[in-house]
Amino acid sequence: MDDQVNGQRNPIPPGELMQGWMGRGEVAEALGISPTTLQRWQTRRIGPPCVRIGRRVFYRADAFREWMISQERGPVVSKRTGSAR
Repeated sequence: MDDQVNGQRNPIPPGELMQGWMGRGEVAEALGISPTTLQRWQTRRIGPPCVRIGRRVFYRADAFREWMISQERGPVVSKRTGSAR
């Protein structure tokens, strides 16, 4: 998206354009896994949603947080004792 000022195109600065997006390395670091594992998850469609542009992969920060929340599970209840672990 370009802004028009006096009929001239003013491109959005790259830093502003990528605000709210994370690279594969950033997401992998946040999860404590390798970028290779994250790439494997992408091919199996089990990881956070991403956007591929050429050879680069980006993750929307808000979508990454939503995916993290969706992975949350309640406490594990033991079938033997009925108590949470």
